[in-house]
Amino acid sequence: MSIVCFGEYVDGIGYKVLNEREVRATAGLLFFMILVTLIAAVFFKNYAPIPYVSGFIVLNFGISVFINPKYAPANALARLIVIKQEPIYIGAVQKRFAWSLGLILSAIVFFLSIPLQSDPAIFESVCMLCLICSLLMFIETAFGICVGCQLYFLAIKLKLMKQPEVKPNCMGNSCEIQTAEINTN
Repeated sequence: MSIVCFGEYVDGIGYKVLNEREVRATAGLLFFMILVTLIAAVFFKNYAPIPYVSGFIVLNFGISVFINPKYAPANALARLIVIKQEPIYIGAVQKRFAWSLGLILSAIVFFLSIPLQSDPAIFESVCMLCLICSLLMFIETAFGICVGCQLYFLAIKLKLMKQPEVKPNCMGNSCEIQTAEINTN
């Protein structure tokens, strides 16, 4: 088994999958980190934690996307939290797309947060991006809806991306690609 791998094959599923319980727990942990950081910044004008938290999130997404989600620190902690729960498997391909978007967004926050330490005037732009990140993490954690996964399937529907050979599922099959059926009656 390769160390560099995104998702795994399990019996009875013809595509690589991730455990949705781990994914949601990871989103919850990252959401909590962002929330605490935003509270410190908004209410206490303490911007110092922003580059550390956003850097950690960049690291976590980077390891998840380019190496293996099993080795990302927040994912490893999430796995420990849900270890006794039965896995719910979801397609890995759309998660990689979603996490790539998360990587880009968190990298922008990270790079904007460095000059923020000496110029608090740019806090509003950093704060908006942090709010977007936290909202996406909250929606994933609380409702099991991956907005990035929905964007992945929208891109396929709009023919901006190639449709995978096997149609992977999302939580509750909520983002499975539906084909239009023509009623001949």
